[in-house]
Amino acid sequence: MRADERLTLETLPADPEKATLEGKNKFLGFWLFLGGETVLFASLFGTYLALRNSTNGGPTTQELFELPIVFMATMLLLTSSLTSVYAIYHMKNLNFKQMQLWLIVTVLLGAGFLGLEIYEFHHYVTHFKHTIRSSAFGSAFYTLVGTHGAHVTFGLLWILTLILRNARRGLNLYNAPKYYVASLYWHFIDVVWVFIFTVVYLMGMVG
Repeated sequence: MRADERLTLETLPADPEKATLEGKNKFLGFWLFLGGETVLFASLFGTYLALRNSTNGGPTTQELFELPIVFMATMLLLTSSLTSVYAIYHMKNLNFKQMQLWLIVTVLLGAGFLGLEIYEFHHYVTHFKHTIRSSAFGSAFYTLVGTHGAHVTFGLLWILTLILRNARRGLNLYNAPKYYVASLYWHFIDVVWVFIFTVVYLMGMVG
């Protein structure tokens, strides 16, 4: 069957996202890309750990961070990872409408996470005068967390583009790998946030 032909139960391959050479190449290319992303975040984490006590007389992590807001954002992002799993489950069962629905829920949860993160940054700037230029700690903090936020934004745009572009096309062997790789990328973003929540916020609260 052609890659752009809609999938049916009769033509369903075992793994539609890897059923074509193009799909396998996308999968391989994604893991190579993820290796570079891992190195990027590892560098940002190392920089943050080295500079987190260099506050230049500004607020410390214990004075700055407000865990309730961060915890709410964390729950939204982790829940969005679960909804993306539901979406891929329905993809493998050729339930295109349910897949699209759960991806929309994923986007909404991710947007909620971004909204709370923007509020958090605004709160730090307006109430504590803590900006990216305030200190080495401020630079490291905003660079690390902001880079993750940029990745979340990119992931949301990626998933939203897939939802809109394929709304009338349905599921086929051409776009199935794109949905699958986008979901893997979203899981990667969630894993990075778990490390940020632990290393930046939880460790920051205990000093």
